[in-house]
Amino acid sequence: MLKTIPALAALAVAAVLVVPTVSQANETNSVRVSYADLNLATGAGQRILGGRIKFAARVVCEFEDSRQLDVANATNLCRNDAIDRAQPQVEAAIAAARHPTVTVGYAAALVVTAQ
Repeated sequence: MLKTIPALAALAVAAVLVVPTVSQANETNSVRVSYADLNLATGAGQRILGGRIKFAARVVCEFEDSRQLDVANATNLCRNDAIDRAQPQVEAAIAAARHPTVTVGYAAALVVTAQ
């Protein structure tokens, strides 16, 4: 009987610690990625922006303990999804760089998000 009380207490503490981690996975995180310093009409500029987006996806999809296989898989899925959702913004930015127009007050940045 005395051994079950510490075991139940440990289980209760573990449950309390897991709940915030799971609930954090449902939050939407976002990172602003600037490309103001890049020439997106070139392959080099596009590759650098791609690297920035991958880094931003790592930032917005950081979960507590990625040593657990299911959490690591969820992290990878989140990162891939964040990169995929940024692609329309990337394509629009590249198209704008290839066919420039004068725009006043335009910020050269995109947003990478994770849900």
